[in-house]
Formats: sequence, structure tokens, C-alpha cells
Amino acid sequence: MTTRRNAMRVVCGMALTMMGAAAGAQGTSATWQVVTTAQGGGQRFAVQALGAPRPAGQPMETETAVFVDTRQRYQEVFGFGGAVTDAVAEVYAKLTPAAQQAYLKAYFDPREGLGYNVLRTTIHSSDFSSGSYTYVKDGDRSLASFSIEHDMCHRVPLLRASLAAARAQGTQMRVFASPWSAPAWMKSNKNMLQGGSLLPENRDLWANYIVKFVQAYEKAGIPLWGLSVQNEPMARQRWESMIYTAEEETRFLGDHLGPALTRAGMKDKKIIVWDHNRDLLPQRAAHILSDPKARPYVWGIGFHWYETWAKGQPMHRNVAAVHAAYPDVPLLMTEATVEKFDPARLQDWANGERYGSEIMADLNAGAAGWIDWNMLLDSRGGPNHVGNYCFALLHASDDGQLVYTPSYAYMGHFTRYIKPGARRVGATTSRSTLDTVAFRNPDGALAIVVMNRTDGAQRYRLQVDGAEVAVDIPARAIQTVLR
Repeated sequence: MTTRRNAMRVVCGMALTMMGAAAGAQGTSATWQVVTTAQGGGQRFAVQALGAPRPAGQPMETETAVFVDTRQRYQEVFGFGGAVTDAVAEVYAKLTPAAQQAYLKAYFDPREGLGYNVLRTTIHSSDFSSGSYTYVKDGDRSLASFSIEHDMCHRVPLLRASLAAARAQGTQMRVFASPWSAPAWMKSNKNMLQGGSLLPENRDLWANYIVKFVQAYEKAGIPLWGLSVQNEPMARQRWESMIYTAEEETRFLGDHLGPALTRAGMKDKKIIVWDHNRDLLPQRAAHILSDPKARPYVWGIGFHWYETWAKGQPMHRNVAAVHAAYPDVPLLMTEATVEKFDPARLQDWANGERYGSEIMADLNAGAAGWIDWNMLLDSRGGPNHVGNYCFALLHASDDGQLVYTPSYAYMGHFTRYIKPGARRVGATTSRSTLDTVAFRNPDGALAIVVMNRTDGAQRYRLQVDGAEVAVDIPARAIQTVLR
């Protein structure tokens, strides 16, 4: 076991030094540069200067090309981030002090880490907690017993450290919270697990509970940018879960949660609806956004990627359809993880490629941001009180060190170089062997992400606004071209 653990481990300092060298290259814009991560050989964020650009010519049918047209402008980027659950905080607390600092650098340093600017957290427990819990005593309709004492042990301290790390980098961090279930006694099934629905007579009570959560977190030094109404409102899970039909979510937001926040002086809190898979996204968006009472409270629509497991193919077309119908409403991927944890697959390159392809497809479909699930898990993919073990970008070894996965590097090819406020621009390929997406950052810099999921290296002609350079991309690789 010790040998396998050592083989999986990436030494924190070495990993971040390699990545930092690449990030430092971002500052020179006179020369086109390419940053590459490829399977095999340990190549991560390797920087190479490209040749001098020349006037773009006509590609032959036998050539591969990537075409970027910055005159085509699409959605604005909100940001990228991940989730701080109880599991993340519990694992973080067991890291060595050096690994804790490496974790903060890995996620919040914009040059040597991922530069996250969004964090998601939970309202009391989720499956990624060591057990189910709430903030009030059973049956306390006055909510007089409300207390976040449980969270003050691990989760709030990690959120504070995360906010401080982001603030030190000049990053404006946005934190939003999602509930998995109301307390059991407020629900139809009298259980926080296994679905069930919020009893109609408890809608105001549950809305006031959420208000108290916001107030308590802000008093503890965690300002909340926003909330989602409910995590996965159409999923009956063996862990914390609660069902809302489209009409129930609409009425809860329009008649209860929205007014409760307004009465508490929290009208500025941003509300994300749906927060579930892409499959039912169009139906839920249409229902809520057509309601005159609920619509004023909606900031954006969240979605997850798990319909892939049930139906075999990710449904990015639904993201594109909703973006086309409601271009003024931001769409956020609010949760994604590779499920069914297997320690033998911790360095599985396919997991990284899945992140790359899904992020690229969601952004091309109109998503304004992409938020990963647990930011750190242990060597078994937990803790999780119902055994729903999953992968994370970073794992902790049993002796408290960080383990970097390929997914971490694939995520970084977007988060390091595509900044909040960037605009997606036109980007297409001449061959299905490559995928691409491109953004113009607020400072004018251009970031073009290209991915090769084939087993062969490829050369492509990168044509940008009438100029072109030749670029080589290794097999099983992702690149970000900077100009």
C-alpha cells in the first residue's frame, strides 16, 4: 500500500513550480505562446513560444485548422470554482501544515494555481459530511435553537482561510450556498434522506431557516454572494435530498424565499434555480422564468452533468437552447465530479479529458462559468456518510500530503487563462479530432484552448483574425494558446 501511495503522490512544491513557470509566461503578449499538458512524460503546463505569425492562407482539405474570429462575441465569463463541503474541510484539517498552504496556493493563486473566484458550500449536511445534521433542534418552529456551531469546527475556518488566500491575490471571491434537504420534521417523509418534499405549511419556516443561515455565516465572517434554491430538486437519493416539482420550486421562490430575503434586507443575494442535470433544464427554466412573482428573484440557472451516467451522452444542446431562449440569464455549471471512486484510477487520464471536453462544450453552449464539486477528498474518495465516494481534483494521502490528478491540470487550462469578465469569441475546428473554445480577456489578451483526445500527435494551423501560426499538439493533450 505504501508503494502504491508513493507512486500516486505528486510532491506539492515540484508540481506548483512546474505550473508556476507556465503561468509566468502569460505576461508577454508580443509573442504567441502555447501551454501544454500531455499524457505521459509528466508534461504539465509546459510553455513554448510559437513561430512568428504570418498572413493566414487557405488550408488544404488534408490539413487540420483551428479558426478564431474575435469579431464574433458571445457570453461574458462569471468565473470558475469548486465546493467546500464538510468532507473537504475535514480532510483539509488532517493535512500537514505545508500541504494546507499548498492547497490554498493550488486553488487560489492565479499564476501558480487555479485562481478560483467562486466557492459553493452547503446548508447543513450533504452526503459529503460525516453524518446528517441540521442547525436546529427537532420540532423547533421558533428557530430559537438555530446554531452553526457544527460548521465552526472545520468548514467555517477553511472558508475563512480560502477567502483570505483569494483576497491576498486581489480576487473578488463569490460564495454561494445550496441546501440538500430541509430538516426531517419539515418534510413529507420525515427523513432528510430518500427525497420527500417540503410540507406546504413549512415553506415560510424553511425560508426563514435559510435566512438565518445567511445571517449566521455572515456574522462568522463568510459573506454570501448568493444561494441556490435546492440541490438536485428532482432526485430521490439515498442521502440528503428533497423534491421540488417545477411548480413547487417556483412557488417557494416567488412566495416564500424571495420575500423572506427581501424582508431581512437581503434583496441583493443572487438566486440560482434548478441546480440539477441538463436533461430537464429547458422545462424548469421555462416554468420559473415565465412566472411574474418568481422571475424577479432569479439571477441565474445552475446545472449539473450527471445525466451522462443515466443516458449515455451529455446534453449540452439543452444548455445552448436555454441560453438562446434567455440570453440575459447566466447559466452556471454548479456541480460536477467523476463518480464511483476507485483508487486505481486516481491518475486516470480519461478523467481529465472528461473535464476538458465537458468544460469546453458547456462554455461553447453559453455557460458563463463552471464550478467543480469537492475541492479535496481523502484517499478513499470521502468522507461520505452513505458511501457515495467520488473523485476530486486533489486528494489527500493517508500521511497528509496532496495528490494532484490529471483533472486538476485540465481544469487549470481554463481557469488560469480565462478571467472573469472575458468574452467568448468565435472558435471552430476543421476536424473533429480537435475541440476548441476561445476567449478575449478584459485586458485584451486572447486565450484559445485546444484539446486532442486522439492517440496521435497533430499539427494544426491556428488562424486568428487573418494571421496564423503552426502549432503541434501531442497525443492525449490539452493546450492553451496565449496571444
